[in-house]
Amino acid sequence: MNRRTFLQAGGTLGAAALAGCSSLISTQPAGNPPVIGDRPAAVYYPTHVEGMDMVGMGEGGDYRFGLMYSYPHRFWNVTGSDTTRTSIGSGDDVHIMASVWDGETMQVLPDTGLSLTIRRDGDIVFEEVVYPMLSQRMGTHYGANAGLAGDGSYEVTVSVGGMSTRRTGAFEGRFEEPASATIEFDYSQSARDGLSRELTPDRAGERAAVDPANMEMMPTGTAPDRDALPDVRGSATSGDAEFVVGTLDSPPAGVEAAGTYLYVSPRTPYNQMTLPAMTVEAATGSFDGELTRTLDSELGYHYGTVVDSPGDSVTVTPTVPPQTARHEGYETAFLGFDPMEVSL
Repeated sequence: MNRRTFLQAGGTLGAAALAGCSSLISTQPAGNPPVIGDRPAAVYYPTHVEGMDMVGMGEGGDYRFGLMYSYPHRFWNVTGSDTTRTSIGSGDDVHIMASVWDGETMQVLPDTGLSLTIRRDGDIVFEEVVYPMLSQRMGTHYGANAGLAGDGSYEVTVSVGGMSTRRTGAFEGRFEEPASATIEFDYSQSARDGLSRELTPDRAGERAAVDPANMEMMPTGTAPDRDALPDVRGSATSGDAEFVVGTLDSPPAGVEAAGTYLYVSPRTPYNQMTLPAMTVEAATGSFDGELTRTLDSELGYHYGTVVDSPGDSVTVTPTVPPQTARHEGYETAFLGFDPMEVSL
């Protein structure tokens, strides 16, 4: 399959559903500023900030979906610790973004895999497995640049696969089956060109982040607040990411072992976005090995394991960075990590 587009089943929400996105006052002509040459190896403020248009929301199986588009973006793919920039192609009309979440907890769901098929008058215009992505405004989502067939009405089918990530707590036994939803939407280049676009020369490259989008009826991919997590023992920073470490007297439902449950919850600075698709190892007491990627209804997306004897401290070592594409401002962060020691 290729790589690009949209989804839904339900009513169109319109731009009002993205109140934070329409708050960008300055509108600039198309064309991106050059990539900053001396970017920090950390999160930085991007060269420009663009608005989005919410196409709609849908539902299929255990999943809720939200679709939106913006101007085509440059972005960076990640393979291991290496990044490769994907530039805007001459045939790209939009950057399509899809979010997937649980309707009960409003938790964004990474690791689902997501494909989009766009049809116009029954003919396929775009069909692709789109990239899992990280952005400062949305956090974890799925997206790609896409070419359309001009102004008109389109029918889009979004499909997700069952999650292979371990699910625990109220998520145990859920998100196992594939699901899909289809929606029609109208597109025009003039509407796209009416989206806000703000250049940020005074802040570009600064160690900071754009505020998350206020999307009202759909969540952003943020990690649980540290104060909301149970039995937090401490935290440490490496690769410009924060790693919150906690222990539970017993593991959440869905973990088939007895003992102390050690969990590590990584997140971005500034916006506290979830960092999925990593490999994280830990050494403490009787345990020395890889933690399991886990989606829990209270702990959120984290990395955890059961240990017989936790010891007095734990050494946490991320060995593979988040294997997700990055929007500008995240592509130089979360790529290399040093071991971290946290007292228990």
